[in-house]
Amino acid sequence: MGKQVFKNPLLANGADPWVIKHTDGSYYMSVTRNNHIALWHSSTMTGLADAEPVIVWEPEQPGPYSYNLWAPELHYLNERWYIYYTANDGGGDETRRVCVLQLEGDDPLSANWVFKGAINTEHPGLDGTVLIHQNEWYFFYSGYGHFPDYGSAIYAARMTNPWTLEGPNVLITAPTEPWEKQGGMAINEGPAFLRRNGRIFLIFSASATWSDDYCLGMSSISESSDLLDAAAWHKHNGPVFYKNAAESVYAPGHNSFTTSPDGTEDWLVYHAYSYSETEMKRSEGGMRSLRIQRFTWSEDGSPQFGSPLSTDSEIKVPSGEASISHA
Repeated sequence: MGKQVFKNPLLANGADPWVIKHTDGSYYMSVTRNNHIALWHSSTMTGLADAEPVIVWEPEQPGPYSYNLWAPELHYLNERWYIYYTANDGGGDETRRVCVLQLEGDDPLSANWVFKGAINTEHPGLDGTVLIHQNEWYFFYSGYGHFPDYGSAIYAARMTNPWTLEGPNVLITAPTEPWEKQGGMAINEGPAFLRRNGRIFLIFSASATWSDDYCLGMSSISESSDLLDAAAWHKHNGPVFYKNAAESVYAPGHNSFTTSPDGTEDWLVYHAYSYSETEMKRSEGGMRSLRIQRFTWSEDGSPQFGSPLSTDSEIKVPSGEASISHA
């Protein structure tokens, strides 16, 4: 029998975490590493904590997309592997774009990754992700809009292939409320998706990532609606996952989702700080660490994330994991 409990974090330096369960049941993980992209692989979710990272992409410098590689997401779409990540030329936000790598082969750790280009978004931006719905491909990203009162908002567009958009970039959610404007900037970023009970849930991060009040917000839409109809999206009133100062968890956000080995549990993956922005330890190098915890569903069919757990909490391992050998 394997271990029965674990403690967060899985990774001490783990900003912008992305964890997926592949069709073979194993798990892959990626986080922001700035000058390269690395992948972790394990037979179990908590086993990712002990896996050795494999660098799969390291762009030559200088170049237009060679610096500030942020928030890489590994996707397995229509039996092909892709990585979507943010990069720029080392300058300002106006040069920041979401780029795409495609795998030539089947093993993301050893096969060759090919740069397919920067996605042709209407706005510079970051945190791109893909949603396939009713055989249509949609791209969601956090774009720097030309608006005076916020820094970024979530846009969506239809895709003609995994690296090309067509048609307008539709504004889906913008940071209009005080809880989305903490830390000196108004921000919606890091879109991720859940589907349940005939609805699609867009979970996004709000406020500045350096603020204690960085948090998760939510908007939802019926699966039968047009995903590019902004009026069909309904934004939840207030954050759905936010700091737990009593347990020294601050700025929880930039999440992804995965499931337990047996498929019976849903798990939230996110980063957070263990120190408040007012504490000296944060400025002395406190890092955003990667954490996971189970979440449930409320009676109305929406996700119920609860509160972020302390790093002292003993958490039961994902269902079905204890019988799997870590590899």
